[in-house]
Amino acid sequence: MIDNLQTAVAWHGKLNLVYADRLNSTQLIYNHHQAPLKVQRPFYPEGEKVCHSVILHTAGGVVGGDRLSSHFHLQPNAQALITTAAASKIYRSNGLQARQTIDIQIDAGACLELLPQETILFNGADYRQDLRVELATGANFLGWEITRCGRSARGEKFLQGKWRSHTEIWQQGVPLWIDRQFLPGSAEIFHSPHGLFGQPIVGSLIWISQPVSAEIVAKVRSSFTLHSLTQDSGLRTQHSIGVTQLEHGLLCRYRGASTSEVRNWFTAVWQILRTSFLSRNICIPRVWQI
Repeated sequence: MIDNLQTAVAWHGKLNLVYADRLNSTQLIYNHHQAPLKVQRPFYPEGEKVCHSVILHTAGGVVGGDRLSSHFHLQPNAQALITTAAASKIYRSNGLQARQTIDIQIDAGACLELLPQETILFNGADYRQDLRVELATGANFLGWEITRCGRSARGEKFLQGKWRSHTEIWQQGVPLWIDRQFLPGSAEIFHSPHGLFGQPIVGSLIWISQPVSAEIVAKVRSSFTLHSLTQDSGLRTQHSIGVTQLEHGLLCRYRGASTSEVRNWFTAVWQILRTSFLSRNICIPRVWQI
């Protein structure tokens, strides 16, 4: 009876967005949403070519049993940047798993920059995210994921619960990148060098488009040194990073203790890739500055 009640009150949010290029202007031509998901009106802070969209989660947080389903389609030559209005909070599980599924289709000549703000896993949360991207030939995708395991500002650690993150990027039936991560909450995993090693934050940035030169890889690695001081204290944190040159792009990994540190680094990498491959400068979404 309790499980049935929890299922009945759980949210099933849906969001379906379609972008199209109209005379070198990217327009959001279709927008269907179901609470608690919603998208703000389009923004054009860098001109009509790139459409900025901000996703809202009006319930304020995700609980066990919630289902969030999003579908984004960029038609040929459309250019979009999608972010979130605030950090996503995944509350302690009530015995049910919370799940988010994102399906993306990017057509030829189109580019999507998917840059959500961080996800905060409360101790005891049970959460799974599945992201699948279908790329046409000549399409571009850049995405990042920053996850905080436990509310570390309150001294909380992720010692109970489960976190799963599955990412798949395909092109014409060929897998370009498949990444499956699973983190069970426990003291052993939290402190293990093969787990979090005592660091509450993990992050991944993936760029799939075309081969990245060794010079750009070196520049990305050195950019971490330049941006590894936290904005709050100016102190270096105990962190580890990795930069991998992929056949069709670039992968960056972070494990550390500072949201500002990983955000600063990922933003620097984003700028390098934008300048090198998209011929445009950085344009920070205004919701990040609030």
